[in-house]
Amino acid sequence: MRGLIAHVDTLRRRIALTIVAAMLASLVLYALFVQVAGVWAKPPVDQIGLLDQIAATTRIIQAAPPQLREPLSAAASNPALGVLWSEHRSSFELPANGTSIDLDKSPVLHQLLGEAEHKIEVFQPANWPAESSQARYVLLMQLNDGSWLSFTPSQRSWGMSAALRFAVVVALGLVAAWLVARFATRQLADPLQRFTSAVQRFGTDLNAPAIEIEGPREIRQAIIAYNTMQAKIQQFIAERTLMLASISHDLRAPLTRIRLRCEFIEDIDQQRKLIRDTDEMQSMINSALGFFREEGLGEKATTFDLSELLQTVIDDYSDQGIAVDFSGPPHLVYFGRPVGIKRMTTNLLENAVKYARHPRIELINGKCSICIEVSDEGPGIPDSELENVFVPFFRLEPSRNRDSGGVGLGLSSARAMARQHGGELLLRNRIGGGLIAQVELPHASLNRAVAITPPKT
Repeated sequence: MRGLIAHVDTLRRRIALTIVAAMLASLVLYALFVQVAGVWAKPPVDQIGLLDQIAATTRIIQAAPPQLREPLSAAASNPALGVLWSEHRSSFELPANGTSIDLDKSPVLHQLLGEAEHKIEVFQPANWPAESSQARYVLLMQLNDGSWLSFTPSQRSWGMSAALRFAVVVALGLVAAWLVARFATRQLADPLQRFTSAVQRFGTDLNAPAIEIEGPREIRQAIIAYNTMQAKIQQFIAERTLMLASISHDLRAPLTRIRLRCEFIEDIDQQRKLIRDTDEMQSMINSALGFFREEGLGEKATTFDLSELLQTVIDDYSDQGIAVDFSGPPHLVYFGRPVGIKRMTTNLLENAVKYARHPRIELINGKCSICIEVSDEGPGIPDSELENVFVPFFRLEPSRNRDSGGVGLGLSSARAMARQHGGELLLRNRIGGGLIAQVELPHASLNRAVAITPPKT
């Protein structure tokens, strides 16, 4: 049964049902309005529901002798319809701007009155002067002998104008459509929102669970495809981590044996060179394995004080006698990977400490992103090489050589960590000398800074 529902639950079907439901709701509200329209509306006179009574009264009074017409009019009057007879039109004290009705253009009146010639005038509340207490509906009919009958439906003496009634009907339709659309779009938007949040979470947590399959068929298919892709990525990372662990074990053992055998070389100079090369190879292997393993470990994201974290990094350097200036807010709660961000910042500071002077960290909490700037006063980097330094194992020569340490993975690792948080790491030279490493971390649903309360997870 659930498979059948999933098969027929499509975006096209939901949109169609939303339109149909909005139309039905509009009709229901309009029907409710029509029920009270007899009291509040101002329909045309030929639609007031009293034409049968008017026509019958007209035929009776017209057939009676003139001396009986006035008492018959009084007898025909009732609370719903007032009837008056007069020989002269002026005695009714009506406005002069009434509307004439042609019987040939009014099938209802023509059917009720037959082929007889009748001059009919209609007066609506709008025909009276503004704020007149006499404003009402009146139907004035001339009999064959030239006398007049006046019909006044008292219960139609108030209500909405045609324009206002139309506006009310349109408003009811819009309200119905809005209510239905709001409900329907929530049913559609909620699965999309959860899908988006899960995708963002996977960007910062490689161990994130699979997304629950829900929603219309198109969204379910997208979720299934994404879950499949996520599972393959996690499997690939797990296999790569296992392979790297095996490589680490297989390479370290021979390197250890080579280093031990170096001790038996009698040529001290050759022994020192071989040990240096072995140590360098060991360092390169450890750095490479650490770099690739770091990508796959997927440290879990959590809330932490980014300012305090940076202060901890600065304190570590202070313990080594290295002064690092800091500027920024004293507290800034952020959702991310604290160990990864600390390692990223340390890598950037290591470059500033090794190859320059006066390292500095600046933390900026912007409207759209958080910026961590690590700057120094040094030789900088040629503009043509600002992007090349992010390539793994790339090193600038001769300013940065093997003797100074490092294998060319610090900046690569730092950029990888920034991108894992949905951010970016860029380099630019300072005016006057030096380098600025700028890390942009976004304010997002899973990676955002808050002033007081950490985000809910």
